[in-house]
Amino acid sequence: MPTLTLLRGACGALLMATVALAAVTAAIGPAKAERMAVDLELVIAVDVSGSVDPAEAKLQRDGYYAALTNAKVVRAIRSGVLGRIGIIYMEWAGNHYQRTVVEWTLIHDGVSAQQFVARVADVPPTTQRWTSISGAIDYAMQLFEVSPFQGTRRVIDISGDGTNNNGRPVRAARDEALKTGVIINGLPIVNERPTIWGGSPERNLDIYYEENVIGGPGSFMIVADGFEKFGDAILTKLIMEIAGTPPSGPTRYAADMHSTR
Repeated sequence: MPTLTLLRGACGALLMATVALAAVTAAIGPAKAERMAVDLELVIAVDVSGSVDPAEAKLQRDGYYAALTNAKVVRAIRSGVLGRIGIIYMEWAGNHYQRTVVEWTLIHDGVSAQQFVARVADVPPTTQRWTSISGAIDYAMQLFEVSPFQGTRRVIDISGDGTNNNGRPVRAARDEALKTGVIINGLPIVNERPTIWGGSPERNLDIYYEENVIGGPGSFMIVADGFEKFGDAILTKLIMEIAGTPPSGPTRYAADMHSTR
């Protein structure tokens, strides 16, 4: 009888352990298995800090609208091994402010690109104080954690017109992200316009981005000399980003001509 009791007890414990393992597998395993494979997981992270006035914010939005629906960008998406990407659009300012404008979305053709852009356009841009590139990177990393996609590459696309002046050091956030295999590309907007509070524009922002923000295999940046050139810069950047073909060096879109320095 004692032997039978022990056997029953062991069987009961084994059954409970099996049920517990099945529960954990159901909660964790399938979630990962169900992630859709894509060529690229792309976080678009757009600066809406106080240095970006309403007119500049509109130029940024319009640049993304035009670029994401451009036939060349759609062709780059379709030319991937899987022919599809996962994309999410966020805006950021100080360490206290990061906002997901449109959640993770699958883009695989011109129609899905148009639908994504329409959803972004439905959400009015806002402006907040301070500039925390580190906060934007940290938030983007959280977005990858909840992504329904599994990308061959994971890229954070950061555009902005200022240096990190709030939150933890940007290099700390960048280096942590790079350790996970994430690539960070940059689009610094260099301009001579003072901020809406009368502050001086940032100097040598392109050098700052190159040394402190971008990183990872094949990472690159494209410089927009003024918000007016943002549309041209983001179009080129998205094509290269999606195709995985970075330029040989920093590319600059100047006010009067396209040039490479």
